[in-house]
Amino acid sequence: MWITSQRVFYAGLLGAASERTMGGYGICVSQHGAPLRIRLGGGAWQSGELIVVPPQVPHRIESAHPQILSILVESESVDAARLPAFLQHCGPVEAPAFVQRVRDAHARLAEASGRESFERFDFDQLLFGAALAARPLDARIRQVVDRINADPAEPTSAEICAHAVGLSFSRFLHLFKQETGQTFRAFRAWKRARSLLRHVRQSATLTDIALDTGYPDSTHFSHSIRQVYGLRPSDILAGSRRLALHQ
Repeated sequence: MWITSQRVFYAGLLGAASERTMGGYGICVSQHGAPLRIRLGGGAWQSGELIVVPPQVPHRIESAHPQILSILVESESVDAARLPAFLQHCGPVEAPAFVQRVRDAHARLAEASGRESFERFDFDQLLFGAALAARPLDARIRQVVDRINADPAEPTSAEICAHAVGLSFSRFLHLFKQETGQTFRAFRAWKRARSLLRHVRQSATLTDIALDTGYPDSTHFSHSIRQVYGLRPSDILAGSRRLALHQ
């Protein structure tokens, strides 16, 4: 798994995930040509080698092969209207050239893993062929977004953030959703859950990881993580024991 501040590339086990709701753009590619299946909310199952899910869309994914290739793109980092056409869909998408690019990128990263740092790779260039267009953000909202990204575990409230950037509480909430596409609460919850990915190879207890990622207790931690990933934290950690982690 390769984690940057705005992107994640994961090649590993999918697991028996239940419905999940991610806070970024989820892009899933079948690793060996076996079809993926997706169900959006309570809809019918659909299948394809490439599946795209926008942020905050409840869905469930299954794979005929136990392993999957997955890309996560943070929603506040990209201009949705300027994304490549195939990323402006929800569900299975036909984009064979992109599918092959992702598989080739995985092969290059797998070869480099364990021998060298990934610093020489440019994420967007490698996976998408070019940099994805950045999303313009109001400077005040950018300040809050950067603060949360820097420390997702910080117990930062909307009231505190509004005061810090000189906005009324109601104006801040409205502007934050307008600029990022997500409510402040959903955004903060997602970033906290995302930070778990940086802890998957640690030997700490679940309680320690919960506290390190900003959750008040292991019960809240387990419930929140399952809503986001469709898996219990213990299952995520168990499935990551052989995972090479690059940050």
